[in-house]
Amino acid sequence: MSDRTEPPAPVPPQTSPHPPDAPPQEPAGVPETAEKREGLLELALQELRQRRQELLGEIAQLEARREQIRQEISGSFAGQSDAIARRLKGFQEYLVGALQDLAAAAEQMDLVVQPVVVQPSPLDRTPTEAAAGPASTAAAPAAAGLFSEDAELIRERLEGFGGQPDFYADPWKLRRTLEPSAASRLEDWFLSQGGRGAQPSGGSRSRNALVAAAAIAILGELYGERFQTLVLASQPERLGEWRRGLQDCLGLTRDDFGPASGIVLFERPDALIDRADRLEERGELPFIVIDAAEQVVEIPILQFPLWLAFAAGPGEIEAEADLY
Repeated sequence: MSDRTEPPAPVPPQTSPHPPDAPPQEPAGVPETAEKREGLLELALQELRQRRQELLGEIAQLEARREQIRQEISGSFAGQSDAIARRLKGFQEYLVGALQDLAAAAEQMDLVVQPVVVQPSPLDRTPTEAAAGPASTAAAPAAAGLFSEDAELIRERLEGFGGQPDFYADPWKLRRTLEPSAASRLEDWFLSQGGRGAQPSGGSRSRNALVAAAAIAILGELYGERFQTLVLASQPERLGEWRRGLQDCLGLTRDDFGPASGIVLFERPDALIDRADRLEERGELPFIVIDAAEQVVEIPILQFPLWLAFAAGPGEIEAEADLY
């Protein structure tokens, strides 16, 4: 027996269970997870689509309801919405102005109530009485009856007002065109009535404000700052329309309305009469404008040398009654 040992037999190389070019296989259970994910996504998409359809239906219902409400509003308030808006706007403007006027008047209020003294108008005096009158009365502006001396100027201004409107005129100058019929009525008021009397209404408050603005522009040339316009209308909405009309026609601002300014608005005739008396005591001239809706003119107002009342026709009175 030989002592030489046999070499160990070579171990054959281990082969991979997969061929080298074969792709690796996914672990067990992965395909099921992908399918489950796709199912969840599909379910979520179905829910989103269903929710989208529900939202579209709700939107369609809301749009239909909105259209129905719009039709109900337009049918219920036809012909009234504009009047309501004008009344609210006029009341708002009047209320703001009235509060400012009240604050200014409170600063000038007398602690002792002064009695209202009714003074005779210079037109009510005979020439002898006028010559023998007190010096304070002689210092007052010329009476309205003397407009005959200014007839040429008045006619010239009225004719000029009928031309093209001057939108950039200075404040207190007429910026609108005056119709020939309105100019004729205003000429009659100046030269035939002597600045004291009633004239037919133009049919609306804006037209009457235009006539009053033309009178204010002419009086401003004749008397300068020695006169003040007092407007009487018993409703805040009407006073608001007067404020807007005069502002537009004369190029004014809110500061031009108030106790210490050029135009003062009044709801009550007694307050207007008291203000006019105070102006005459200071040697100034009150110009009183009475709204067409005022069917009664207080007798003390007739004593003043300058007042213009607008007389409304039957149709205008009925329209005012329906509106207010």
